[in-house]
Amino acid sequence: MKQLFESATLKLTGWYLLILMVISLLFSVTIYDISTTELGARLGVFQNKVESSSDILGGAYRDFDTIRTNQLHESETRLFLTLFYANIIILALGGIASYLLARRSLRPIEEAHEAVSRFTSDASHELRTPLAVMKSELEVALRDVNLTEADMREVLESNLEEVNRLSSLSHMLLQLSRHDYTELKIEKVNLTELTKASLKVLNKPKSRIILEAPKKSITVKANRTSINELLMIILDNALRYSPATSKIHLKIAGMRGGASILVTNEGKGISSTDLPHIFKRFYRGDKSRTSGDASGYGLGLSLAKKIVELHDGTIEITSIPDKTTTVAIFLPQSS
Repeated sequence: MKQLFESATLKLTGWYLLILMVISLLFSVTIYDISTTELGARLGVFQNKVESSSDILGGAYRDFDTIRTNQLHESETRLFLTLFYANIIILALGGIASYLLARRSLRPIEEAHEAVSRFTSDASHELRTPLAVMKSELEVALRDVNLTEADMREVLESNLEEVNRLSSLSHMLLQLSRHDYTELKIEKVNLTELTKASLKVLNKPKSRIILEAPKKSITVKANRTSINELLMIILDNALRYSPATSKIHLKIAGMRGGASILVTNEGKGISSTDLPHIFKRFYRGDKSRTSGDASGYGLGLSLAKKIVELHDGTIEITSIPDKTTTVAIFLPQSS
């Protein structure tokens, strides 16, 4: 695939250079034609003045035709060589500039193609694992002539668990695709009310998630569904990667030009090696830091980052190993 983009780059470079040289040659021909015509006309005017002054110069003007022709020929030659060398320089510099411009033009397409290829490969790998487990369990069950009803129930329950995992993965993939290609409907969203609604859905004790918010409601210009999804992802991660008895601190505040959301949880934290990659799709760090089911696919934070970017905001994660992890989100355009 790299060779394909290199070939496309060279072809695009060739087209850029061809257009540049056609313009340059047309410009050169025009300059040459105008300049030689103007020079011939001026020399003709000068010759007429000399001929009209023949009483002063005597017969010397008879050689002026030859002088004018030679002068015009020398001027045309110099102009031609100047334009020729100028076009050679334009060809060399234009070739370099055209290649760089072609690379710059194709880079977003190449990066998007690489991202799609990598995403497809990763998704295929993630789908292959649960499907292989289901196939293996079913094949074993079918070959077992002494299979009891309890054994079959266990197989079915295991397959149902894998189906749920596949359903969760497909839902997350669809959400990522939706945010990649769908234009969001922006409206005024009461961030305070939306946060409280998200906490009700999670149905956790107030002692587990401590909300700190100003009495005055905070509103932002955003997509309600996406922000709700963002809150659920961040809070779900905080719950999953913290001890069951620990407290999670959720703080929302109005800021100049926007609003901030801070979610802090205790736990093992994120290592310095994992932290730079935490927003990459399908990236999963140390599974031992989870307090419960570690069946995630590494898509949640990637989706969260995508949602924040679509709202022209920022999201950062800081972590102190074996102490706390904090997710800081800034959403602009508050009112």
